[in-house]
Amino acid sequence: MAAGGIDLVALRHDLHRHPELQFEETRTSGIVARELAAAGFQVATGIARTGVVGTLSKGQGRRVMGVRADMDALPIHETTNLAYASATPGKMHACGHDGHTTMLIGLARRLATMDFDGTVHLIFQPAEEGEGGARHMVEEGLFRRFPCDGVFALHNLPGVAPGQVMVRGGPITAAVDVLNVTIHGVAGHGAIPHRAVDPVVAAAAAVMALQTAVSRNLDPLDPAVVTVGAIHGGVMATAIPDQVALKIGLRTVTPEVRALMKGRIAAILLGQAESLGCRAEIDWGEGGDYPPGFNDPALAALVREAALELGQEAGAVDMRGPFMFSEDFAFMQQVVPACYFGLGNGDSRALHDPGYDFNDRLLELGPAFWARLVQKFLPVK
Repeated sequence: MAAGGIDLVALRHDLHRHPELQFEETRTSGIVARELAAAGFQVATGIARTGVVGTLSKGQGRRVMGVRADMDALPIHETTNLAYASATPGKMHACGHDGHTTMLIGLARRLATMDFDGTVHLIFQPAEEGEGGARHMVEEGLFRRFPCDGVFALHNLPGVAPGQVMVRGGPITAAVDVLNVTIHGVAGHGAIPHRAVDPVVAAAAAVMALQTAVSRNLDPLDPAVVTVGAIHGGVMATAIPDQVALKIGLRTVTPEVRALMKGRIAAILLGQAESLGCRAEIDWGEGGDYPPGFNDPALAALVREAALELGQEAGAVDMRGPFMFSEDFAFMQQVVPACYFGLGNGDSRALHDPGYDFNDRLLELGPAFWARLVQKFLPVK
């Protein structure tokens, strides 16, 4: 499995044992830079603090391809009890970025020994989990320093057969908006509710009514998800509090639906609160603001062709609709032609589950697919 340097399985296990959170990926980026240099790549470091780009050119072609992997871990306490489980309590690779990084190192080793015509930039990104590392890389001039004709990224998918590619052109990942809502009422004694204005009742009515924003205001063919993830109010069973706080997440995949849903959610919250004598205060927080991801149709078709050439069935490759999770690769998709796709991780625990682990079978399957895609994007003439 290793064309040089440490075996990829051992490398992935080492990264898994030493997880680093967003913008702290100094050990990981150091290993990446070392492995890229050993494979003959030109290496640039310190992009968006801990980001790394490795560059390799062959032939006379001027076309340039980018491939991105994310490096950061999550603030989750691991419960796998694996021999290579996280050595840092409260931190783990619960999303498989250790595997994404290792697969790209595996690709680097393959590219060192295979023919292609053009340039490949391997982009190792920090801080995908919530801090928008891709946005920081773009803002610091990633594509001015390393122009690309097309950029690709993948994510492993638990519950999908190992190595199975899933892709579609057009909308591919969701925008996420987060709003914090405070419903203000008038506190009072539980025995004399008519002298209070109950924000708990108003909050309950609002939670139920919010679901109609999707079911009654949106075309059934347009996906959107409204999640009330937290509700807090009061401390006693016999007292009416003066306010209730809600935390709400909105996921959409097109700008038009995003605007519609934001408007309807605000109207429902304000209207429900007012109808029950309360007042709703809405703050669109900073926890979201990831744009929707959009796959260039031609690049998505190239990924699809590569999967079919490797023997995969079209019915399994072609996605019915977009992923409803967000991905900061969308910031890159806003400025260069790009394609994001899924790669099956097999029968594993879910992403962000403390019992999750990346499937080591992908350390062979992933680089092999990436190499095929490079050959298709940068064919030798």
